[in-house]
Amino acid sequence: MENTATKGQPAEPKTGSKRRLKIYTKQDVLSLTKIRRFETKLGERLQVIHDAGDIERSLAASTAKYVVFGIPEDLGAKGNYGIGGTDTLWIPFLQSFLNIQSNDFLDGEEILLFGHFDFGDIQYLIDTTAKNEEERIEAYRHAVNTIDEEVEHLVKQITEAKKIPIVIGGGHNNTYPLIKGAAKGWHKAGVIPLAQINCINLDAHADYRPMEGRHSGNAFRYAEEDGYLQKYCIVGLHENYIPQNIWIDIVNNPFIDCITFEDIFVHEKRSFTQAVAHATGFTEDTLTGIDIDLDGIQNTLSSAMTPVGFSPVHARQYVSFAAADAKPAYLHICEGATRLADGRTDATSGKLISYLVSDFVKGKNA
Repeated sequence: MENTATKGQPAEPKTGSKRRLKIYTKQDVLSLTKIRRFETKLGERLQVIHDAGDIERSLAASTAKYVVFGIPEDLGAKGNYGIGGTDTLWIPFLQSFLNIQSNDFLDGEEILLFGHFDFGDIQYLIDTTAKNEEERIEAYRHAVNTIDEEVEHLVKQITEAKKIPIVIGGGHNNTYPLIKGAAKGWHKAGVIPLAQINCINLDAHADYRPMEGRHSGNAFRYAEEDGYLQKYCIVGLHENYIPQNIWIDIVNNPFIDCITFEDIFVHEKRSFTQAVAHATGFTEDTLTGIDIDLDGIQNTLSSAMTPVGFSPVHARQYVSFAAADAKPAYLHICEGATRLADGRTDATSGKLISYLVSDFVKGKNA
């Protein structure tokens, strides 16, 4: 499997995606799996799409409970004046995830590895035609609309088949099509009465900025305004990075709640476990999207890296607890990177994401 696409050319799916959706074969998966005698790796057990020409039928026929796919892009982060690099996490994640041991704790057969989106053509067009920074920002935000459409369509197909999407980004902009597609799909599948879901988000930021064009900082605002997001709870919001206008909006909205990082770890008003339990309780009335932004985890390479934040163990506990206590509509892990545009690198990010995904599946299956 190459870094930008799978080996060979998969059949054209019926999504009108102009080949941006790269669907993996078993051979693609095994090319990144290190086979070892007397052991069985996750890559040997994972399911794949058997007919790329008919995604809906393939999903319906699969016995997998979870569908993993990647959105390796940084257009949304750049459109939010962030540092590029959130497109670098997907392949390192796969290299780690596919080589987890298949055992009694996690078999792997309950997971279908779908593939990834490749929006490199859009990135190239912007890089070669934008004349200045202002024009580039506008182009990034316009491009996110295309990402929204394609991600929403796939998520809707997955949830219509009553399977839980596990999505590795990419920027936090992708939460909007995740919420929209999941709300539509789970509703059509008859699982929820309305095309609305809730969401909890482990994050240093609310990502509730104004509707100024789509980017990584306003996914939840768009989802709420469009009627697909009902309740929203942020765990670990950093007080230093809450714009006053957004804070006023949060305080005055009964459908939004938050527990700040300072209230948990500085003022110790409640424990971390209590904070997560509050979030799952606040959103327990319907299916809930589970989001985790890597910029909330201390010293983890991301578009807005922080020296003060949750530990990786906290992140694992959050994912495991939320999977078991909430009614997950999807899992979304975003904003991480192994290489940022400013030159910083961290080869361990992919392994961290691998832990989080396995924790989610184990927590949900428990």
